[in-house]
Amino acid sequence: MQIILTHENADFDAIASLLAAHKLYAGAKPVLPRRVNRNVQAFLSLYGPGFPFISHDDLPRGQHVKRVILVDTAKLTFVRGMGQEISQVTVIDHHVPPDEIPKGWQFQGEPLGANTTLLVEAISTRLIPISPAEATLMLAGIYEDTGSFTYASATPRDLRAAAWLIDQGADLEVATEFLEHPLTP
Repeated sequence: MQIILTHENADFDAIASLLAAHKLYAGAKPVLPRRVNRNVQAFLSLYGPGFPFISHDDLPRGQHVKRVILVDTAKLTFVRGMGQEISQVTVIDHHVPPDEIPKGWQFQGEPLGANTTLLVEAISTRLIPISPAEATLMLAGIYEDTGSFTYASATPRDLRAAAWLIDQGADLEVATEFLEHPLTP
């Protein structure tokens, strides 16, 4: 079995990266982390049923994980079915790679404002179709990690990826609605 994992306390970029990686690696199951940020949870409550995410508890029993694709992180977390028999770990991350990468791991990435950008570029190059809801989630990932393109880490590539997602039907109003964090009473 192949799975896609991200970090705990996942933000939009992490969850959008899970979805985008699933579009590129259709045979891999995108596993939601146990904890996601509150705004992401609100988005998933409304739009999540249309996405292919599975929870840790829904991983099939008795199947061994052979390959892990890590997105937006280089830290491996363990889930059901993982043991010493993992034959391949691929890291797709926009952060600076760790000084030492474990033997047998492959690192793909480069510094960009959002990890989702790396994956959206591959999706657009391969002409993989995405739905407007998928495009909206991916757009939220780029917007959140670039501070709506106000962070110094934002790049022209992030902007081009966001523009492509809008061309695919991403709803900018929906994406930005979930990025605002209103104060509670």
